[in-house]
Amino acid sequence: MKSKKFAVILAGSGVYDGSEIHEATLALYAISKNGGEYELFAPNTDQYHVINHLTGEEMNEKRNVLVEAARIARGNIKDVKEFDAANYDALLLPGGFGVAKNLCTFAFKGPDCDVNADVETAVKAMHAAEKPIGALCIAPALIAKILGTVEVTIGQDAGTAEAISSLGATHVNTTHGEIVFDKENKIVTTPCYMLDATIAQIGEGAENVVKTIMAL
Repeated sequence: MKSKKFAVILAGSGVYDGSEIHEATLALYAISKNGGEYELFAPNTDQYHVINHLTGEEMNEKRNVLVEAARIARGNIKDVKEFDAANYDALLLPGGFGVAKNLCTFAFKGPDCDVNADVETAVKAMHAAEKPIGALCIAPALIAKILGTVEVTIGQDAGTAEAISSLGATHVNTTHGEIVFDKENKIVTTPCYMLDATIAQIGEGAENVVKTIMAL
């Protein structure tokens, strides 16, 4: 049987201004462990801002989302403009504030957020091709913004769940490792660090998303 090929979109490197590194790494591990392959993408744009992850304070510098994401990718990553849905069996988006700051502006504008055009194109292309999409942590909010009437989870945060519902999506409360599988739209989501989680719980959630997609 041919192995499933995932496209994974990153949003930088680091929980506060990019992709959550544990979620990204454990998602890639889950894909590889379960016999899949992956290629990594990120938008070639400036980050919204740069955060000092030791102090939580904003730093007076600029960084590029693709360049920073290349840290996680060990250099093997492409501009999301190059993404072609025909080449992949599934799409996966780890979380981290970068999803809500760099891939879209959900962190600042909530349901009225803007979305990076190339990321939106990629998500819509996979959905139109009826190929599965996985999203971790806050990334389901981005999927809800792009696709509207989908069923997702970000865990139990009432404010975020309400914002997702206002986009026409359905939010389901979940806890550690649990997934929500929207069968009609082939979307699989899990809360990860939207809950107070251990790294083992992150791994469990990521693997449950990947295994569910693999089984389709």
